Parts: sequence; structure tokens; C-alpha cells
Amino acid sequence: MQSLSFARRASHLSSTMPAPAHADRISFDSGHAFPGVLPDLTGEAENALSRFRPETLQYAPRAGLPELRQWISEYLATDGAHVSADNVLVTNGAKHAIELVCRALVDEGDSVVVTSPTYFSAIPIIRSFGAQFLEIPQDHDGMDVAALDDLLQQLSRDRRPLPRFIYNISDFHNPTGATMPLARRQALLDLAVRHRIPVIDDSPYRSVRFEGEPVPTLKALDQDDIVVHLGTFSKLLAPGLRVGWAAGATPLLARMAQLKSDAGSCPLTQRVVVEFCTAGRLAPHTIRVQDTYRLHRDRMVAAVHRELPDVTFRAPSGGYYLWLTLPAEIDGEELTQRAGEAGVTIIAGTKFFARSDIEQPRNHVRVAFSHASIEEIDEGVRRLARAYHSLADGAVATAKTAR
Repeated sequence: MQSLSFARRASHLSSTMPAPAHADRISFDSGHAFPGVLPDLTGEAENALSRFRPETLQYAPRAGLPELRQWISEYLATDGAHVSADNVLVTNGAKHAIELVCRALVDEGDSVVVTSPTYFSAIPIIRSFGAQFLEIPQDHDGMDVAALDDLLQQLSRDRRPLPRFIYNISDFHNPTGATMPLARRQALLDLAVRHRIPVIDDSPYRSVRFEGEPVPTLKALDQDDIVVHLGTFSKLLAPGLRVGWAAGATPLLARMAQLKSDAGSCPLTQRVVVEFCTAGRLAPHTIRVQDTYRLHRDRMVAAVHRELPDVTFRAPSGGYYLWLTLPAEIDGEELTQRAGEAGVTIIAGTKFFARSDIEQPRNHVRVAFSHASIEEIDEGVRRLARAYHSLADGAVATAKTAR
């Protein structure tokens, strides 16, 4: 196929199919659900394929099943957001919603604001639309809104176009785990309203909370219909269902619905979700998810402290991940390769920085505590520690030789 001339968005991609996962490796790399917490959906699926067969085996409405959109709007209302079913668009997971936002808002050469680092799967989606990234630093409280304010003021002074949207993860940020406090959320909204820039708030982990009181969502604080809240059942219920949503202003959602290439997300899985939620099963399941992943987080935190005392991190109050900062001389990509050889998969931190034209930190890795069992977490961190020490010992030997 060397004669093919690939589109810009595909030309830099790998020409090989993804390799299957190694059965003997412990997976800390992706946000898969723990198998033991996946719910039994047999009854819901049977109901969807019998009683609701005329609905579930047809094409779905582009915006999603009306009953599911209504349930999601009420679910968001219990969390303080003032939305109706007309403000909800059902998507094939939250990543599909990110793609549709880009389809509706981004033209080639436009810019988009992201945090540094940011969710690594959002980067290629946004980049595929020809967008330029404006990276904003973050701290333990999330995006540095003051730095964003400075950037937007500079763009205005230079008469340069403002970004098409601000992409943010306010709760249990992926990968850092940071949660924005109320004052900073309000400051971000004030800034967005002043410059008339939509805020895309990606919120897959909000209900996977281990302790502390929740901060109001950006959508709950939104008085100007400038926030698009992205949610999903992947992290709370089951990722294989591929059911998510966008909640925002109807004129934007209507255009996103028309830009759907699937002509309407799968009605079968939507109906399974509706049946599960309307039966009152989501609330007790949420508690089970929180209890399970809290235990996993605590086990991984203890294991990293024990096995990798040179590594620093901040334990998140929810979500799926730890963002590990390595000593400056340790390269995260090299550690990722050696960890794989040692039998544990992790993700190098370099994948979470959107801009490749500037020097980015290389001494980070992300590890997920969601998928592995308690025993696998202990063993996986031991394997990671062996890989780390082999790399650290080599760095010390190299330094001594250089002297």
C-alpha cells in the first residue's frame, strides 16, 4: 500500500495493527474497569431484546433515546445542573462527544486550550481537525486560570484569534488527579464568559469519589450556557457499552447531532442503560464502585511508597490513576519500556503533553489502579520497582563514568 497518499490526520499514524495484550503482563496502562465490579446486565439485556425489540433493533434517534436523555437530565439536575432533555445529546462514549464538539466548532488552523498535561486520548482527536494547542500549566488545584487570563489578554492585544474552546477536566483530572476548587471554577467561567469561549468540561470520573465533598460542576455554576458537560457510563457502569453524553446549549447539540456519522448511537446499549438506571440500580452500584476503587487506590499508594520511595505523587480523592513524578534523571519512556519487559504495562508521561514543538517534562508516568486486582497491584508495583532500579542504577553508573 506504499502508493497510497494518506491524509494529514493519518500520515503520522502507525502502519501496524495494535498488538494484543500480553496475558502475563499486569495492566497499569489503561483505564479499564475492574472485572469484579462490572454489573450483571442479563435482565436488562433480555428486556431490551424482547419487550423493546422494535426500538433496540432499529436505527436510533440521532439525539439518543428520549427516555435516556430525560434520565440523564434529571441525574445532572440532582448534581445542581439546570438542564432539560433538549440539552442532552447521547454519544458513543465521551471521546465521541469530544470529536463532535470539534466537528462543530473547529476549523483547520484554529486553536484550542488544554492543560499541560492533559488527557492523552483527547490530543489526537483535537489534532485531527488541524487545531493548534495552547497549553496552560496546572498545579494541585488544576488549570492555572491566571495564566490562561494572561494568554487571552495577549492574544487580544495582538489581535490574534481566540481559541475555539477550552478543554478541561475539573474533577479528578486525567492524568494528574487534581480537582478544581470552587473559586477557580468560578474564575474560569468568568473568564470564558468575558471572552465568549465555550468550556468543554470532560467529567468521566466525578462519581468515582473516595472522600470529601463534591465541588459544584462547571455546568451547575453555568449561568450563560457556555459550558458543555461531557459524561459517560464507561467509568461508572461498563466501558464496553459505549454510552456517553454531552449536555449544553441546544443550538450546539443540534449541530453535533447532525454531524454524527453513526446516524444515531446504538439503541440496544442505550436501552440496557435506561433499564438499569430506572430500576434504581445505579445508586448502590456507585457505592460499590467507590468502595472497590478506594481500596485499589490505597493499595497502590502504599505499594508505591514502599517500593519506590524516590518517586513523588499526590494521592487523588477519586478517579483511576496516580501521576508519578520520577527523579529528574529518570526518563519516563525508558521506564515504560523496561516495565513492559518486566511484566507490567504503564504509560509514559510524554503522551499527555499536546505540543511536540517544545521541550516537555520526561520524568512522569501514569499508572492505573482500576483494572488490576489487589494482588496484581502489589506484584505489578514490585515489577515496576525492579524496572526503575535497573534504570536508576544505570543512570548512576553513567554519571560516575562521566566524572
